[in-house]
Amino acid sequence: MSSTYRVGLRRLISMVLLAAAFLCGPGMGAQEGVQRKAKKRVQPEYPPLASRLRVTGSVKIQVVISPDGKVKSTRVVGGHPLLIPAATNSAKLWEFEPAARETSQVIEFKCGPDEN
Repeated sequence: MSSTYRVGLRRLISMVLLAAAFLCGPGMGAQEGVQRKAKKRVQPEYPPLASRLRVTGSVKIQVVISPDGKVKSTRVVGGHPLLIPAATNSAKLWEFEPAARETSQVIEFKCGPDEN
């Protein structure tokens, strides 16, 4: 095998393992794919530093929702580091319709001066 082929194969294996870890990671005990309706939504405060630096964008937070509708845990899926803390704090305050079991879904926050 050529060294170029081995490097490419290693990268492919690494990507597959990373994808498997993501799909089988924490929170998989929660039912995926079921979208529960939010009863209470809290928008994040736009951070002053982000405003000064003109950072805008979206932040995705995966939430695990207990049967009573409260957010049990959060995990950042993606977004700008300056915007993540405000989005995470907001996601923890959301409330959802009750359900028979724990579920998980992703909330996307749009962050910018005009989003509040």
